[in-house]
Amino acid sequence: MQKKERMANLEVLRCVAMMMVVVLHYLGKGGLLPDLTAPLSAQDTVAWLLEAFCIVAVNVYMMISGYFLCESSFKLSRLLTLLVQLWLYSVGIGVLAAVTGIVPAAEVSTHYYLTLLFPVTMGHYWFLTAYLFLYILLPFVGMGLRRMTKQQFQVALVLLFVTFCLLKSVLPFRLEEDGKGYDCLWYLCVFCAAAYLRRFGIPFLQKKSRALLLYLIGIFGTFGEAMLLHLFYLKTGSLELILKIPYEYNHIFPFLASLGLFCLFLDSSIQGKIGSVAVRIAPYTLGVYLLHENLGVRYAWQKWLGVEQINGVLPLLLWTVLVVVVVFVLGILVDFVRKAICDGLHKIFLHIRPYRSLTEKIRDVDTMFKREVME
Repeated sequence: MQKKERMANLEVLRCVAMMMVVVLHYLGKGGLLPDLTAPLSAQDTVAWLLEAFCIVAVNVYMMISGYFLCESSFKLSRLLTLLVQLWLYSVGIGVLAAVTGIVPAAEVSTHYYLTLLFPVTMGHYWFLTAYLFLYILLPFVGMGLRRMTKQQFQVALVLLFVTFCLLKSVLPFRLEEDGKGYDCLWYLCVFCAAAYLRRFGIPFLQKKSRALLLYLIGIFGTFGEAMLLHLFYLKTGSLELILKIPYEYNHIFPFLASLGLFCLFLDSSIQGKIGSVAVRIAPYTLGVYLLHENLGVRYAWQKWLGVEQINGVLPLLLWTVLVVVVVFVLGILVDFVRKAICDGLHKIFLHIRPYRSLTEKIRDVDTMFKREVME
């Protein structure tokens, strides 16, 4: 029973994280986050504060994946299912956007179509590229993490986070190899942190008030540091290259905030309709991302949903809430239909001998890796 409750907790968090992703894309790609090199209005300041509250979304989503994957076996069937889902969205939405004129004809090029056809290696969806590369490494990474002692794990985590998080957070300049958290390396760091939580936990953060406090410290640390850098730049004209660094996924403040939020949900009890609904719709949340972040509509849907009409703090907050509801619900419905169609086609194709034989071979590979985990 406890397992189901915890699953519900994390599925609720998965839905919340995806809603936060929508907020980030609405604010950032809708032009609501002005450059920090100019004075900010009240609306601009609130937009940056809202950005700080939601910047944890990607790290949290990564933690949820890592928390479950670290104790799971590699499944070729899951990898192929994800690739098919990714390809259907990439090509389907992208081509439709080009044909209907959503993407201007001048921007529809050979590179555009190559990005649609090869979404992983062309970086169409950076998050899925990082996720899939890490999933391919799961047989190696997962086995190592399961066998490490607590002390070994702690040393390894310190090395990882000093190298890929702490250094860039304290140095007053940019590191040439810093990927800002948009890469498989940072996903690996967060994955390992989630695996540590799964195996050993963090007793200090098992108290909800402490987890909530850590989240708030990370949020206001992100916002506060950015505003201080902003004010410093306005007075001196210096440090322009790092003005937005507190809002990068692999900065210490967003990471601490995501850790706090994750632990807050991890040790909470969510029952009743909220939990049951979240468990049902959570598998479709990835579709929300694949739909609204498609190259064909990436910079268009914000205008459809009134971003250019926002003028003032209250309209900003109200429109953002409305947009999140619309995009999230639409994304869930679209992916529900997509999965229903794919499941139906799968059942039909099983009557075709070559396809049935292929699925059996894939199932054998899954079983092979499952035995390795059990041993």
